Amino acid sequence: MTDTKITHLICEYRSNPLGIDVQQPRLGWQMHTDRLGARQTAYQIRAATTVEALDHADVWDSGRIESDQSVHVPYGGSPLHSRQRVYWHVTVWDETGAAVTSDPAWFEMGLLQASDWRSQWIGAAFSGGARSTFPVPYLRKAFTLPAEVVSARLYVTALGVFECSINGQIVGDDVFAPGWTDARKRVQYLTYDVTALLQAGENVIGAVLGDGWAVGYIGWLHRQNYTDRPQLLAQLEITRADGSTQTIVSDTSWAYQFGAITHSDLIMGEAYDARREIPGWDTAGFDASQWLPAVSFTHPDVRLVALNGPTVRRIQEVQPISDPIKPQAMGRRRFLFDLGQNMVGRVRFKGSAPAGTTVTIRFAEILNADGTPYYTNLRSAHATDYYTFKGDGVEVWESKFTFHGFRYVEIEGYPNEVTRDTIAGIVLHSDMEPTGLFECSDPLLNQLQSNIQWGQKGNFVDIPTDCPQRDERLGWTGDIQVFVRTAAFNMNVASFMTKWARDVDDAQRADGAIPAVVPYATDVPSDGGPAWSDAAIICPWTIYQCYGDTRILEQSYATMTRFMDFLIANSPGLVRCAPDWEGWPGFGDWLSINASTPRDLLGTAFLAYDARLMSEIAEVLGKPEDAARYRTLFEDVKTVFANRYLVGSTIPAVPVVPSEIRRQMDEADALSRGNLQAIDYGEITSEVFNTEHFEPTQTAYVLALYFDLLPDDLRPLAAQELVADIERRGMHLSTGFVGSPYLNHVLSTGGHLDTAYALLKQTSWPSWLYAVTQGATTIWERWDGWTPERGFQTPDMNSFNHYAYGAIGAWLYNTVAGIDVDPFVPGYKQAILRPQPGGGLTFARAVLDTPYGRLASEWKLGNGSFAYTVTLPPNTTATVTLPCDGQITLNGELVSGRVHHIGAGTYQFVVA
Repeated sequence: MTDTKITHLICEYRSNPLGIDVQQPRLGWQMHTDRLGARQTAYQIRAATTVEALDHADVWDSGRIESDQSVHVPYGGSPLHSRQRVYWHVTVWDETGAAVTSDPAWFEMGLLQASDWRSQWIGAAFSGGARSTFPVPYLRKAFTLPAEVVSARLYVTALGVFECSINGQIVGDDVFAPGWTDARKRVQYLTYDVTALLQAGENVIGAVLGDGWAVGYIGWLHRQNYTDRPQLLAQLEITRADGSTQTIVSDTSWAYQFGAITHSDLIMGEAYDARREIPGWDTAGFDASQWLPAVSFTHPDVRLVALNGPTVRRIQEVQPISDPIKPQAMGRRRFLFDLGQNMVGRVRFKGSAPAGTTVTIRFAEILNADGTPYYTNLRSAHATDYYTFKGDGVEVWESKFTFHGFRYVEIEGYPNEVTRDTIAGIVLHSDMEPTGLFECSDPLLNQLQSNIQWGQKGNFVDIPTDCPQRDERLGWTGDIQVFVRTAAFNMNVASFMTKWARDVDDAQRADGAIPAVVPYATDVPSDGGPAWSDAAIICPWTIYQCYGDTRILEQSYATMTRFMDFLIANSPGLVRCAPDWEGWPGFGDWLSINASTPRDLLGTAFLAYDARLMSEIAEVLGKPEDAARYRTLFEDVKTVFANRYLVGSTIPAVPVVPSEIRRQMDEADALSRGNLQAIDYGEITSEVFNTEHFEPTQTAYVLALYFDLLPDDLRPLAAQELVADIERRGMHLSTGFVGSPYLNHVLSTGGHLDTAYALLKQTSWPSWLYAVTQGATTIWERWDGWTPERGFQTPDMNSFNHYAYGAIGAWLYNTVAGIDVDPFVPGYKQAILRPQPGGGLTFARAVLDTPYGRLASEWKLGNGSFAYTVTLPPNTTATVTLPCDGQITLNGELVSGRVHHIGAGTYQFVVA
């Protein structure tokens, strides 16, 4: 007998996925046992058409494979076909020789061929304009089923967003489906098992269509960026008890009408007039004689793909933390609710009033000094909902096709008493499994971690966005590039980021450039510039490191190489974004504080980093010639960097910057500074950088160190000069989006752990904890979003929910708590456990649910000893490096040395 269990069977990161189109799906499982050193030595996968057929595996039998691989095991059977369901289980042999077999799991294929689709795109005959919204169309189709249903699948998507129903029952629990892609190129479809919703006799399928991203406002732009009206594509495939089949397709036999949602937009808000509800519209027996025939449309260039990642869903509810208040400055019949947490989603409103009474609901992140909501930073986003009562007792309403970023909710026009129960916040975000936990002895740092997590929740709404409240909400490549490592600690973002990597493919220009936002929206640079466009390489590489996923590298490799070709072609002399280059030189070290790092230094540094990563990616993918070529490129760019920026370099002639580029740079710099006042920190000297060329910044030191651009003899000196700059600023950072993610890593690995902790625990701005001391519950966009001296920063750009500066979270996990990935054995198959206490902390703990199971690291200081407890999941190993010397015991036994190699299980080290 063995105590081992095989659980957590997944296919493409999901449990029993329905309607996938990955034609060689990858399977995975976890071992569960408390036995020390537990590991897998072999496995055998059997796949079949039914559970009963698993013993003889009529689809695939891998045979016994002598391997410890338990994640990303590719299906190896015969080619899969549309609609095919495959049941599978795995038998695992452990290190004792015992074998254990899992319970069965399954996956089901979607529609793999374009010819599988018999449906037509349909919608209303009318549409709004570039700046005018239009009522939401309701579509319906009645049909008859003469026999009992055995199975039924609904394959459905939309240009816009949809909610489907069958016989009055909502299908699924997804929100804003099918999500955001470049709808001119690729649209995702969803698959639902709707067997239980059908009945013998008359049935009705209904769909409500919102504008979503394909039709509605995007950023600060107009509507109709992809298409002019929302459209539905649906195919209901039914198998009856007698074996016959029936297919209901979207076509012009459907009918439509307009109902209670009089307008709906993700950014502007939603209006609902309950008097215009259509009771029973999606049920049998409804009189639809006054409805209009649907209109069909064609989109020959749009490719339909299965949605293989997480959908947006209702995740949790947040209640007001106090009774509603009525600030004197707000006027009559206006009430303010405080949810206590800056969140993203919508509200559920409950009340009663005479028919025709309209309530206005507005949303704000923060308050003005007089206690009124601060709306100015929303810019042109109306972010306002309206509900008109039908006068039928207590009415409950929740918007359908919009979302907001808010902590405070203002209700205006409600004539009756309001209480805490009048509203509830509904948190919406992509449904990613929480995987990480960090806590320590400092409550401010615990709140910082909470703020980081809530910032991720609020900005992972189908794509990784910059902010959730104003007229922007775009997939800025630079933001996710700096945050992706932290994101992968907090949640399982593998399939979320895999989907976004396909968005990057779609957004890439023909010449290889990667835009500043993905999916691409016009009026932003189609070349994102340094630290932004480089996300095309850095993000897939990070996902590979965190999950051991080589396929994301394989699928992104062509995009990466085209991007590298673009960089090389547009970097004369291997200087990227030289001042006289006529292209967009990037956003610089965005939102840095009184420190301007030259754009060409940033560009050249990232070109070198890209080359180094590409050499490693090529090695992983078995492309030795590419790996050698990119290694050579890295060394060449490193030489250029030294000759251009380091001490002894030749000062380049100051070129004439093209006027249009200078204007764009000046506009970006002005927006970045806002109302920040310049401070003179005195003359700066350096034995590392050529100060006649530029004034060294913290970000310049950080990138040079982190990207390995300095000779070995200059590295300690560079770290010392970085510390000196921090001290000159009163133990404050000056880094913006580009330098901040690497700052503490460079300090702690360079022998300046005390300075790293001093920055982490700094509470005056600019610092990570300043916003926490001001009551923030999410990460701010700016270090100085609000200060006592100047109040709010410029409303032109001042989000209070922006995850970029939350990138410090990775350092909390991998340095404070000590959990890190081994770059040579990715996916935490082998972990690096190396906690580095400091900053007066007496306790820190992190838990990470890895692809193999739960990994935990916890240390405590007290009574002159250091106690360290670690837990490794089965089938993994780790290298433990203790932070101090002394008498060491391991599970009560004396041991020697600070470095220990361990297998699965729980271990307690004590250093006295």
